[in-house]
Amino acid sequence: QVQLVESGGGLVQAGGSLRLSCAASGSGFVINAMGWYRQAPGKQRELVAVITSGSTHYANSVKGRFTISRDNGKNRVFLQMNSLKPEDTALYYCNAESGSNYWGQGTQVTVSS
Repeated sequence: QVQLVESGGGLVQAGGSLRLSCAASGSGFVINAMGWYRQAPGKQRELVAVITSGSTHYANSVKGRFTISRDNGKNRVFLQMNSLKPEDTALYYCNAESGSNYWGQGTQVTVSS
């Protein structure tokens, strides 16, 4: 079992920045990939960014604005979000793939115009 805890969400004005963090804990696991997803009210959950040992992938809507990074030694993943837009408002979930998929509880990001 892998437990994921996110932090770093909040309210920010358009054009501002936020940094999300996610820490994975448990025992006897190896994480293959970690990522961030988001879900806005009335919409489906969508991929924001994912990072593996050798690559990163971003949704087109966040390319050039968001950066995902990972601290492998501490099983943490980060999402630096710059130039935030109101349409980035959503509940952001951390995801880890370790044989099975694991999800955090989510952290709210609200961008005001």
